Amino acid sequence: MTEDILTITDLKKHFVIGHNGLIHRTPITVKAVDGVSLSLRKGETFGLVGESGSGKSTVAYMTVGMYRPTSGTIRFRGEDLFDGSKERSKRHKKEIQIVFQDPGSSLNPRRSIKDILDLPLRIHQPQKNRLEEIVRLLSLVELPPEYMYKYPRQLSGGEKQIVAIARALATDPSIIVLDEPTSALDVSIQGKVINLLIRLQQEFELSFLFITHDLSLMRNVASRVAIMYLGKICEVADAAEFFENPLHPYTQMLLSSIPVLTEEEEALKPVKVESRGEIPSPVNVPPGCSFHSRCPYAEAICKQVDPEMKEIRPGHTVRCHLFASDRSQA
Repeated sequence: MTEDILTITDLKKHFVIGHNGLIHRTPITVKAVDGVSLSLRKGETFGLVGESGSGKSTVAYMTVGMYRPTSGTIRFRGEDLFDGSKERSKRHKKEIQIVFQDPGSSLNPRRSIKDILDLPLRIHQPQKNRLEEIVRLLSLVELPPEYMYKYPRQLSGGEKQIVAIARALATDPSIIVLDEPTSALDVSIQGKVINLLIRLQQEFELSFLFITHDLSLMRNVASRVAIMYLGKICEVADAAEFFENPLHPYTQMLLSSIPVLTEEEEALKPVKVESRGEIPSPVNVPPGCSFHSRCPYAEAICKQVDPEMKEIRPGHTVRCHLFASDRSQA
């Protein structure tokens, strides 16, 4: 089996957003990430999927060091990324890069593309001829060398994102965190960017932690998929198993809601699961299973006890009382 290059264990990130009361003030806490564990293998694409507010981007930002975990660990090749320090080491910054959702805000509008690509080279690859490297990076992402003299305002949204990918490649990383890298792009350019990422992954044996809300995209891109809901992971499985045999009611709800074009595609979808109510506020997460207020199969125990992750088949785990060891799994 391919080695795990990144291991996240019981990761938590809680934000204090205010206080209740006038005299005995108690903090109001958002548990954005609340006990997430996952692993990323060398050369694979791991899809982390969830609705807005699920906590998936917070996992991404902790992985690249933008946030420090409240508790839990993130290990790269067995080394703790924080290890008591306030930020990641320079070597870890080199090895783990990120591509953000909005390329318009992630590129400095006052700097040319040459300057944008030169900065990570100057910090992490000072021994190289940086001008030659910039030309090479632009070639890798299929942009002509004269683009180095342009500014972000002169590029289309797709071209900006491609430059952002080139910037991530500049440090010669092992892992790239992709935070909704195509959601801000026109449909016509999304496929080009995805194909570029797949080619680069194969060429450089990159590992991708792919953050998205688009399950249709994960069917074609991801090796494994995890579903997040209100700060916790509901289900993890290999991509083929995940789409053929979804177990968690929330996963089934998401998959049954994917729009399709043909009757054949409709036949592949799971039986539609109707959710009830609205997504709870992350400030006031329901006790027990956080999905129980929307789940059509909720029982008394779901309202009281938070279920634990359980492996149902090799590599396929789910956090749901329907799959407790004392129940039938038929």
